[in-house]
Amino acid sequence: MDTRQLRHFVALAETLNYHRAAERLHISQPPLSASIRKLEEELGVRLFERTRRGTHLTPAGEAALADARRALFHTEQFGRTAAATARGEAGTLRIGFIGSATYSLMPRLMPLFRARYPDVELVLSESTTQRLIEQVEQGDLDAGLLRFPMVQATQARMTPIERDVFVAALPEGHPLLAKPKLKLSDLASEAFVMYSAQAVPGLHAMALLACQQAGFVPQVQQEAVQVQTVVSLVESGLGVALVPSVATRHAMPGVVFRKVHGPGAATEIGIALLWRPDTETPAARRFRETLMSLENPRIQFATG
Repeated sequence: MDTRQLRHFVALAETLNYHRAAERLHISQPPLSASIRKLEEELGVRLFERTRRGTHLTPAGEAALADARRALFHTEQFGRTAAATARGEAGTLRIGFIGSATYSLMPRLMPLFRARYPDVELVLSESTTQRLIEQVEQGDLDAGLLRFPMVQATQARMTPIERDVFVAALPEGHPLLAKPKLKLSDLASEAFVMYSAQAVPGLHAMALLACQQAGFVPQVQQEAVQVQTVVSLVESGLGVALVPSVATRHAMPGVVFRKVHGPGAATEIGIALLWRPDTETPAARRFRETLMSLENPRIQFATG
């Protein structure tokens, strides 16, 4: 028994007329009759009764009709799913991301991707840049949205997606907020909330580089991993911090963000896509294409 025979059976069962069933199937009547006869022989049961009053389903044929329809549906669905997956329009896509990708990039990216490819199942997981690199290299993730520049070597390919700069985060009421133009060097004597060198080495290195270009080494009071945690610790009065300007999109009571000027202020950071070309799935390629189609102008922080 094959799919062709099931299709012939269902067509005849629904029309109860060999001539009309053959027309629906775009075949002549003799091959249809032969196909039904062969199916009945293979099953060892009669599916149709032919009388002077016409063709009728036997009890066995009536019982088998629903299963035959389901079998055809699943066979056709199998073909559609396989073809859609090969085109990148279905299947499962595993994407890792850093927390700050949720400020601007993912709210623009995810609705667009879901609209274009609604049958792709997205499995999202948040982690650090260091861990995302490992997961992409090991094949546990199809791609990662992570922080760049990176300090960890990788064989995977990286494409910068969103470019950004640091801004200063200060607790509300801080004396430096009275300055009309805040220089990065003005923070030299302040206690800093800094990114963990072990968990987020890239962001730690770039913040440290910015401070050193401004002529000082920051006095680290507390370390944290996530940008949101750093901002919360600033609100708690544990120090000041340098955070990506995209973080200002989610203002926090008790924290004021200020653009910094002078040496070190132009230190560039951002978010990049990391993936492995040798193992890229069709769905991952569609994700990358959607990501590259976004308009990603350099973020400018307007507050002086």
